[in-house]
Amino acid sequence: MTFLSHLSAVLDTAIVAGTALWAIALYWGFSPLAEGVVLALENRLGEDSPAASLLGIVPFLLVGGLAHYGLTLSLGGSWAVSLGVIAAIGCGVYELGRRDGQASE
Repeated sequence: MTFLSHLSAVLDTAIVAGTALWAIALYWGFSPLAEGVVLALENRLGEDSPAASLLGIVPFLLVGGLAHYGLTLSLGGSWAVSLGVIAAIGCGVYELGRRDGQASE
């Protein structure tokens, strides 16, 4: 078994999609924390470093992967992706409302 075939077996499209959906949901749901992580990385790497923004999503990808994995074990893969979609939509609406509330203050 080659490395690429082994990697494609490990990284199924449902796993990648579910992890990304949960990471987005967590990133939007905990956006003040996400901004703090990015600001801390900008202090270490420099103000205009694009690596700070890219590295700021890594903790959310890890936790999103754990959420997807836990839901896959308990409910199944399709439920994990479906709940990831619902969580991403819900957290996106929450983030829009939070920003609108901040703008009106």
